[in-house]
Amino acid sequence: MADRSRSGMIAGVLAAVIAAGALGWVVGVRTSGQSRGETSRPARTVDDKPDLSGIWQAANEAHWDLQAHEARAGMVTQPGVYPYEYARVPAAPVLALGAAAGVPGSLGVVQGDGQIPYTPEAARVRLENGEHWIDRDPELKCYLPGIPRAMYMPYPFQIVQGTNNVQMAYTFTNAARVIHMDKTVEGPPDDTYMGHSVGRWEGETLVVDVTNFNGKNWFDRAGNFHSEALHLVERFTLLTPDVIRYDVTIEDPKVFTRPWQISMPIYRRMEPNMQLMDYRCIEFAEEFLYGNLRKTPLVKRWEGETMIIDITRKVPPEDRLYEWYRK
Repeated sequence: MADRSRSGMIAGVLAAVIAAGALGWVVGVRTSGQSRGETSRPARTVDDKPDLSGIWQAANEAHWDLQAHEARAGMVTQPGVYPYEYARVPAAPVLALGAAAGVPGSLGVVQGDGQIPYTPEAARVRLENGEHWIDRDPELKCYLPGIPRAMYMPYPFQIVQGTNNVQMAYTFTNAARVIHMDKTVEGPPDDTYMGHSVGRWEGETLVVDVTNFNGKNWFDRAGNFHSEALHLVERFTLLTPDVIRYDVTIEDPKVFTRPWQISMPIYRRMEPNMQLMDYRCIEFAEEFLYGNLRKTPLVKRWEGETMIIDITRKVPPEDRLYEWYRK
């Protein structure tokens, strides 16, 4: 039995070394006396850094709304029988989904007073975003999610940690980013959805500066947004081998009056055969995105046992059509 266990361990180590060589990265392996779930010192890489490699996922409601909020009937609602905010009912676009359309409540992840310090003009835009969620949220169009949103969407993501770079791959729309550990690396030729990440170690914490955003992302489904001037400072700290504390300082002088912070734990996915699965959502969103341009509409009607939904597509006039896609 001991020989069989030793052979299995050696085979696992050899597989890890071969995979690291193929990628050009050297990844640390766990010692034989340390297993997942222990609260002892987290595993180390060969260059004696905390080992962040693995598949992780947030377990909170931040993707709905970073701020504290009550549960509500849906992201799109309308006045109900009584003229109170809590009495609003699902609007037509989500009515057929019943309870599945509801938004769960949350204590929020915004630190300090829990408020996002918008400028007066930006606060108006944020309210308009929430009212026009279906038309404006980049997630519904399957655009790249951006950072930090990709970190707490309800999908797993993978970290592969090397000595020169840290690769992060996300399930949603197969997004990815590289955290460059070389400060002299050149920035991208143009601003991007995912930004440009440059990392460094401060003791046991990986600190990442993220810049070069194109300003087209949201933070969540509630309409919280930023501009191309966004600057993030992310901090990844292993609390245990299976829990990362993820802290982000957010600064954008075009949208916010001061820097502010979010913080949350992110958990290792513990399934023995866990791996990222493709979620190329653009294929699922094509009819939403372009169905109104068809000569003959494809999706026109849905009929259930208690309701019939008729869909009428329209094309925004002139440049508003192109603006819709750019939002």
